[in-house]
Amino acid sequence: MQVILKTNVENLGGEGDLLTVADGYARNYLIPRKLAIRATEKNRKALDHEKRVESARAVKEKKEAEKLAGELSNLSCTIRMQAGENDRLFGSVTALDIAAALEEQGIEIDRRKIILSEPLKELGVFTVPARIHPDVTADIKVWVVKAEDE
Repeated sequence: MQVILKTNVENLGGEGDLLTVADGYARNYLIPRKLAIRATEKNRKALDHEKRVESARAVKEKKEAEKLAGELSNLSCTIRMQAGENDRLFGSVTALDIAAALEEQGIEIDRRKIILSEPLKELGVFTVPARIHPDVTADIKVWVVKAEDE
């Protein structure tokens, strides 16, 4: 019997796969648990339509991510921190701080997308990568400067 998987099934296939399985396996296990549906002509056409819609959505997301990456590469953010001797910071600059500084400039980016191997602990200019999309990475220029004492 041919079936279309609705979810990922271990050792069988992924969502949307068209498979030929034993009749009993399909009737007694896959279909009652709503893991698969029969591969009728109507269901095949629906699957093809869903794949086209998903593909178009993925292309649109990637274009938006590339646009955001272009904006980020032309942008730099400045973070003011208290620092002691030898330009060592009291504390550190984290991805959350960078995300907040970008948000002040009108660009919202999730802090989990900012890739910092370790927090920034010194004054200076740093290039921090941000993975906006699985295929798109942007470099953000971060200026860590000493806060003025009042």
